Amino acid sequence: MLEQSRVQGGGCAPSAPPGEAGSLPRIVGQSDAFQQLNSALQTIASRLATVLLEGETGVGKEVVAREIHALSQRASGPFIPVDCTAFSSQLIESQLFGHVRGAFTGAVAAAKGFIRCADRGTLFLDEVGELPLEVQAKLLRSLQERTVVPVGGAEPIRVDVRIIAATHRDLAQMVRCGTFRQDLFFRLNVVRISIQPLRERRDDILPLARHFLQDVAWSYQEPVKLLTPRAADALARYDWPGNVRELRNAVERAFLFCADRTIDVAHLPSEIRDAVGDAANGWATVPLLPAAEPIPRLADAERLLIARALRATGGHQADAARILGVERHRLRRMITSHRLEHLLRRRPR
Repeated sequence: MLEQSRVQGGGCAPSAPPGEAGSLPRIVGQSDAFQQLNSALQTIASRLATVLLEGETGVGKEVVAREIHALSQRASGPFIPVDCTAFSSQLIESQLFGHVRGAFTGAVAAAKGFIRCADRGTLFLDEVGELPLEVQAKLLRSLQERTVVPVGGAEPIRVDVRIIAATHRDLAQMVRCGTFRQDLFFRLNVVRISIQPLRERRDDILPLARHFLQDVAWSYQEPVKLLTPRAADALARYDWPGNVRELRNAVERAFLFCADRTIDVAHLPSEIRDAVGDAANGWATVPLLPAAEPIPRLADAERLLIARALRATGGHQADAARILGVERHRLRRMITSHRLEHLLRRRPR
């Protein structure tokens, strides 16, 4: 068992598919915190110890988990991410451990479950603190015995899975309150890595922003856009309550609204401009469209942006909603209103 470590880490960014210049890195940063994180990942990746990632929502815990998997001897095996908040308490047990045919109403066929799907690979339990207590008990037994008993089954099935868990909550405090099992906490808390919020590692903000600009340009198959010094200064001074995820979304929205190759302050989301005080710093307002172009009607501009987001995501509604910064259900209503259903991804029959 590795000695428990607590590492203050680092700038995280999702990888992009390889382009002409090669693959983009998975994690990005230059701060001292990033260097500590990177060093820790190199050390623990080759081991099989369970890892507990702590940090605020949006700091990049899944990206760190993927990096650990990619650096490990299990890189050729599956990486199975599980959002523990995405399933009801009635479904999460079946989703994790699988079920046999006829185990419950609607179980018309057997299912392996996420743990067995991760066999010889890595299982990433995101927001593990949200698991119901009864599921925690079964997970503990599965980790201890390296077996899985499907819902409705009786015979244990051997599995070889590395566990990486993540949470934005204080699991030790949850143990004291009786909402998280102490024995499971000890089982998960072998190597603990704490990822600092972005506001505490400002040296990583601009490297991440420029990385995301490359990633977005690749996904849209468009030239990379640059930040003006004023825009870079605004990004660097903003506190980023949504952390790396918010930065990624802000960069993508700026990319969409910028009609030329240079992103300025006015292209950034209003919450960033308001928070850092653009008027007080003498920043000039930059039009979103060249002055020579006529300003479109709001409805036409909205339709254009939605269509562009849908085409960029291959018709994936959830990804388009994330790019545009709107709720998925609201985007669906807007798609219907603008008669853009033909751009949605078609489900296979």
